[in-house]
Amino acid sequence: MKKIAVITGASSGIGKRFAETVSDYDAFDEVWVVARRAGRLEALKETLPFPVRPIPMDLADRESYARYAGLLEQEKPQITLLINASGYGKFRAVMDTRLDTNLNMVDVNCKALMALCQLSVPYMPEGAQIINMASVAAFQPIPYIDVYAATKALVLSYSRALNRELRPRGIRVMAVCPFWTKTEFFDRAVREGEEPVVKKYVAMYRPEDIVSRAWRDAKRGKEISQFGFIARAQTALVKLLPHKAVMNIWMRQQKL
Repeated sequence: MKKIAVITGASSGIGKRFAETVSDYDAFDEVWVVARRAGRLEALKETLPFPVRPIPMDLADRESYARYAGLLEQEKPQITLLINASGYGKFRAVMDTRLDTNLNMVDVNCKALMALCQLSVPYMPEGAQIINMASVAAFQPIPYIDVYAATKALVLSYSRALNRELRPRGIRVMAVCPFWTKTEFFDRAVREGEEPVVKKYVAMYRPEDIVSRAWRDAKRGKEISQFGFIARAQTALVKLLPHKAVMNIWMRQQKL
């Protein structure tokens, strides 16, 4: 039985960094990389120390779930690592954003992640690991980043509960909650020509640091991974303050 890792969002950013450093976690017979951009997935064959299977598909399309399920049924692999790193956000008022864009965010950030988990678990042995990308935004409501923050709140809550449910099967689930991280995420979050909503970044971290910490935390069996003092401090603070106060601070900080 082939031992594999499945990584979505592998064409850029944190997902790509997970793919490039997957050997830091374990050895695999094959790594399945999933994203929309086939060329970038093919390029990973040159950088990974294990055989790579590019699976170009749009996880916003529910038909992709059936395709993934079909691959699993055909190959019957042993999935020892699943990383759900696909996702995106928009920094704009809800009413100024197209409805289909807001719904698409939910499809990619939430529905696809849930589908990949549910379809993969039957092929996961004891000791397997699921890593889901959440965000520091998961801990608070954020005006002008409403939908993105709400989707990440779902990812965090879902991951923590799923971790408890899968405990008897020996499968661990960890949510990664990064702070601002320098990736292509921002190219999609703000359209060219728009005035940016976010005018002040308290800190900007590197994908390398987020992923390195995530590998370490996964091996330690943690349910949440966070890199950076500022990220952890903000998470602790927003748990103490009323949501109204948290939103007021955000609005003043960004001059909204």
